[in-house]
Formats: sequence, structure tokens, C-alpha cells
Amino acid sequence: MREISSETITKAIADLAIKANCVLPKDVYDGFRTSLKSEPSPVGKDVLGQLLKNADIARDETMPICQDTGLAVVFAELGQGVRIIGGNFEDAINGGIRRGYVDGYLRKSVVAEPLFERKNTRDNTPAVIHIRIVPGNGLRLRLAPKGAGSENKGILKMLVPADGIEGVKKVVLDTVVTAGPNSCPPMIVGVGIGGNMETACLCAKWACARDVESKNPDPRYAAFEEELLTLVNKTGIGPAGLGGRTTALKVNVEWYPTHIASLPVAVNINCHAARHAEVVL
Repeated sequence: MREISSETITKAIADLAIKANCVLPKDVYDGFRTSLKSEPSPVGKDVLGQLLKNADIARDETMPICQDTGLAVVFAELGQGVRIIGGNFEDAINGGIRRGYVDGYLRKSVVAEPLFERKNTRDNTPAVIHIRIVPGNGLRLRLAPKGAGSENKGILKMLVPADGIEGVKKVVLDTVVTAGPNSCPPMIVGVGIGGNMETACLCAKWACARDVESKNPDPRYAAFEEELLTLVNKTGIGPAGLGGRTTALKVNVEWYPTHIASLPVAVNINCHAARHAEVVL
């Protein structure tokens, strides 16, 4: 059995927190550059150029891409052959978020309780942590800080099988159009289909954190991703909601088996600062 210390995890998460918030992922950056060439709207081109310039400044000066440095979402794939030593796994992750957000001078946006006092925790903890136990002796950590502007535009619809693929399309398009400029496009749109209420939302969240160039391994769903992207970009919302073809860089779809009487659909939107960073220990 392989041992990984809690301090190693804490340091890795702290590094990811600063990197994710200050260095736009290459897949998103390249998506802007590609879209800049194909965007027909002069205003849209100007916005994409400004986003690229902003990303360059953030990277070169180690400054946040956006002032909203998000609620930290961590996807952890923990190998069955790994033993965490020196402390609790979730404490180690939250320790890394605390260190990264404090030492990196990142905005702290988490309140300890959601309804009454809403008092800031002052260190952006706790993170939202999703853990999967997988074969092997490694640990994969993917951090995807999620800002409120785009997160607030997500939606869950409990469709029925009779709604079918057209029903799913309508949910996605209605969500994108309602979000409009408030989700800071170009977006990454994550769509979760199947499972139950919470599973569909989790699928959408993971889809939202996937790389732009990734594709669903099922060719039917990969084709559906492309169809949805075409439909989304036909809305004309465009960069920053000022019109154009580049409303989204990518639509990612994840699915899970579901009940014979159910067709849950969740949509989670990432803004143009589609932050994510990953490390394998």
C-alpha cells in the first residue's frame, strides 16, 4: 500500500488554488484564440481580444483572472491502494484551500452558514469535495473554483422519458438564453443527464470542469455535444453578451443510468474564466 502524507495533499491543493485562479487553462486560452479568428462580430472580436489580454496579465503578474475567485470545488480520485497518513483527507484539502487563498491573496467568498448570519469564513473554506474510490495507488486532484455569476444560472429539470432529446435541447437552450450576459460568456456549458436529482447535477458539474477539447467517449453523446454547441452559438448572445457567434466554447455532456420513469437534466454554466487545474500524486 502506498502512503501519501496529508501535508503533500495540502501543498498540492494550495498550489492548484493559485494556479487555477491566476493562469487560464491552455484549453480555454486556445479556445479564445480559435474563436477570435472565426467570430464575425467586430465587437465580439474586441471582447475576445480583451479576454486574451486579461489572461496574459493575470498569468504574468500572478493576479486573479477574475475578482470572484469562487467556491472551491475539488474532484478527487483516490486509489484503493493509497493510505493517507498524518491527518484527515478532507482536512488536508481544506488546509490547502486555506493556504492557497490566504497566501495567494485570493478573494474569500465563502459564508459559514447560508441563510441567517452569512458570516464569511475568511479563508474560503470549506471546499465542496467529491471523492471517488478508484483502482490503483495514485491520487488525482482536480480543482475547479466556481464563481457565483455563472453558478447562479444553473438549473435542474426533472423531465420524463416522453420529453426525449428535444426536451433536453429545450432545457439547455432555455438555460443559456436566460443566463445571457450575466454568466459572462463565452461559456462552458455542462449538461448532466440521468441518474436522479443529485446525480444529474453532479454530472453537469463534472462536465463543466472538463477540458474544452475533451469529448464524451460515447460517440452518440459526443455528437450531441457538437449539436448543442451549434444551437447555443446560434442564439447570438456572443462574447460578453454583446452579440456574435461565440456564446460558448464548448458544451460537455455527462450521463448516468436512470429510472425507467425519469429523465433528469441539469445544466451548469462556467463563465469565460473556466478555471480548473489538476495534479496527480
